[in-house]
Amino acid sequence: MVIEFSGKIIFWKGPAPWFFVTVPAKHSRDIKAISSLVTYGWGVIPVHVRIGRTEFTTSLFPKDGRYLVPIKVKVQKAEGLKKGDKVSLRLEIR
Repeated sequence: MVIEFSGKIIFWKGPAPWFFVTVPAKHSRDIKAISSLVTYGWGVIPVHVRIGRTEFTTSLFPKDGRYLVPIKVKVQKAEGLKKGDKVSLRLEIR
């Protein structure tokens, strides 16, 4: 499954601070529908992501009926990203 969308980078100050982009509700429902086939536990979904010219692997995290895409520090630096920026993402669920 490949999903493309745009979203704003948000900051979450959990046990470790992270930047995330929230997957839109419709796409989150589509992911949830196949989640049992692709999760490796705890509802976490492995994905390959592209933002700009940067590609990376990570895992989607379920939160409040949607999914969050963590934006790694190396991606933030490579693409010059900061909190509040709007980015276009391409997710490939494997």
